[in-house]
Amino acid sequence: MSQRKRILLAIVILCVLVGVILGVDALGRLRTASVPEAPPPGSIPIYLDGRLVGNITAGDLEPISKVSFVDEAQGVEQNGWLLRDVILLRVARDKLKPGSLIHVSSSSRNKAAEVTWAEAEEPANRVMFDLSNRGTLKLVSLLEKLDTRDEWVQDVDRIEVTTR
Repeated sequence: MSQRKRILLAIVILCVLVGVILGVDALGRLRTASVPEAPPPGSIPIYLDGRLVGNITAGDLEPISKVSFVDEAQGVEQNGWLLRDVILLRVARDKLKPGSLIHVSSSSRNKAAEVTWAEAEEPANRVMFDLSNRGTLKLVSLLEKLDTRDEWVQDVDRIEVTTR
């Protein structure tokens, strides 16, 4: 084999190695890009039909108007943000139907509640988040299924919306 052929063969082998290395690197970057970013601490993820559509943080709630009602059992004012307004921060209204189910849960309390979009959308029901004494959100309402402290969901850490 001549000197020229050896040099040409070495260049081809070098080009193939560089191509393989660049390909493996590109594949690794693609995998890293498809892994969802970790949610900010204290945020609440919102899922629509099993797919994560975003997270809600305390800062996201600032522009939303607050509402309130007085808890009849203890006469304490509950002051916070309507669940419908919080959901609409991450989910388009046209995706929601009156029968869409909203599942709000707390893994630390092993507690959950479900309301329909129609129930959450009705302002008179006051389906809302209020800040607990610990600074976490709790789901409260005037609805019969959520109108007592035992039924409220404290330390909310997940919202799931299922359209029908």
